[in-house]
Amino acid sequence: MGKLQLSIAIGDYDRNRALIDGRVQIDGVDPIFMTLTPEEMFFRAFRHQDFDISEVSFASQVVSIAQNRSKYQALPIFLSRAFRHSAIYIRTDKGIEKPEQLKGKRIGIAEYQLSANVWARAILDDEYGVKPSDIHWVRGGMNSPGRPEKIAIELPEDVKMTTAPADKSLNDLLVSGEIDGFIGPRSPKCFDEQHPSVGRLFGNTVDAASTYWRKTGIFPIMHLLGVRRELLEAHPFLAGALMKAFSASKTSAEALLADTSATKVTMPFVEDYLNEAKKLMGNNFWSYGIKGNEATINTFLDHHHRQGLSSRRVTIEELFPENAAESYSL
Repeated sequence: MGKLQLSIAIGDYDRNRALIDGRVQIDGVDPIFMTLTPEEMFFRAFRHQDFDISEVSFASQVVSIAQNRSKYQALPIFLSRAFRHSAIYIRTDKGIEKPEQLKGKRIGIAEYQLSANVWARAILDDEYGVKPSDIHWVRGGMNSPGRPEKIAIELPEDVKMTTAPADKSLNDLLVSGEIDGFIGPRSPKCFDEQHPSVGRLFGNTVDAASTYWRKTGIFPIMHLLGVRRELLEAHPFLAGALMKAFSASKTSAEALLADTSATKVTMPFVEDYLNEAKKLMGNNFWSYGIKGNEATINTFLDHHHRQGLSSRRVTIEELFPENAAESYSL
């Protein structure tokens, strides 16, 4: 019996590169890797189930579980993590000098269910008392008009959501001042072009995120790895094999990042920033697996439900298979 030939859609990140180039093998699997953007992977996975294995949005995965229509089983392989203080943009001429002043404002979002947006709303709620119902949300395409939700959602009655005009992007509305801000994982075009009246809510996002980490111990999770449920049922070894391989690939990336003989990233001061991150968060700051990440996962699941994205509070046990909760040791 030969190896399973499986299609695998993941991002082209350093932590995945040893898998993509073959330095790390997946036990029992002959992979066909596709390196795609999150937007393409998630749309194709959740709308059409195009891949055997795919990086998936944490938020959309929980939506699908709560709606009892999940085609993928998630594994605690956290392919994207990010502090989302840097994801909140504002018009600097609208009198918004602190997070509490977002109340009553019109804020653009590409999708309500984006994991970055769930985390940004969680931070605003927990740390500054700004609830989702305090903001008027405007949904639309970020830099081009129109963008559908990957999975249809029904929001609570107290959440105000309108759709951007069909011929305008959220970037257009931010430039014209028709919205007061924008939240999303990518920066809007006008911010990249240094529009004089568009900036970040938090002037020093590193300080804001570091303070948040010291208080909560949370390093937000954005993306998981999803495997077709029928595949895991037919081949139970897959969960362990994927956990092992993706962890080995991440370990390889971490070793290369720490090698100062020749910088592996096209940016100065990498070793200094890496040392600062380790001082703040410990050596294993980007961990995979459930153990040690329970508080982060549960905080997300709590807010996902409170924000109206899941009609019931999904549990860790529903999210991950039993054989992903433990591993062997010598």
